[in-house]
Amino acid sequence: MQRLRNTFDDLWAALIFFTRLPWWRLHEVGADHFRKAAQYWPFAGWLTGGAMAATFCFASQELPFATSMLLALGMRLLLTGALHEDGLADFCDGMGGGRDRQHTLSIMKDSHIGTFGVLGLIFYFLGMYNVLPGIAEDFVRLSNEPQDVIPKVCALLLTADVWGKCCAALLTAQLPYARKEEEAKARVVYTPMLWGGQALRTLLAMAPIAALWFWLDWIPHPLALAVPLLTELLLMLWMRRRLDGYTGDCCGATFLLCEASIYLMTALLVH
Repeated sequence: MQRLRNTFDDLWAALIFFTRLPWWRLHEVGADHFRKAAQYWPFAGWLTGGAMAATFCFASQELPFATSMLLALGMRLLLTGALHEDGLADFCDGMGGGRDRQHTLSIMKDSHIGTFGVLGLIFYFLGMYNVLPGIAEDFVRLSNEPQDVIPKVCALLLTADVWGKCCAALLTAQLPYARKEEEAKARVVYTPMLWGGQALRTLLAMAPIAALWFWLDWIPHPLALAVPLLTELLLMLWMRRRLDGYTGDCCGATFLLCEASIYLMTALLVH
């Protein structure tokens, strides 16, 4: 019973940490549970990815795909407080402008955004704004049943969010934390994940998505799910070389880039 309660608190900590909704008002958890938040990051993706999918579903009934996608992205920004986008900006600033390990970490910790951070966010959002509506339009062009297009796009939005977070969470199993615990920006250092636990949680996180694919009679190409793993591996090797570890900013940036790689590969495959 205590083990089940601890698991619930770990999951609740992930929802508190990775979103800006007032979960803490409903149930408070101890500080130690936040150390395991990354292990349950994909479950937070069910909330953020689901909100994106729902926003697109309702908005696309009356609005163009491009506008609906913009609203979907905005919904996730509201739910997360731009947590991951802030990480991407700091990651770009640090890795782009850092002279050495210590200088890179110092830049990442600076709350001010620099040139590389601005450029990184511009390229990211321009890419998302152009690729996502294109995927929806390609689905329309290729589909024999237009009424199934919107559910497929929604399933893709949900899948990309959850799977991107599954891939990004691997960093905590592959690398040590790059800073001392007292220097962490969020005052949280994730507990390293065991591979067995990571595999189990990945399966549990993806099982409902598999059911959704089955219901739609449509499965994304395996490359669309394999490329994010390669993206995470390349980013991990870069972090190991430059930082000899990871930071919270690295996790946020890895998630967004892994998610973006799903959309890019899907766009290439369906075009």
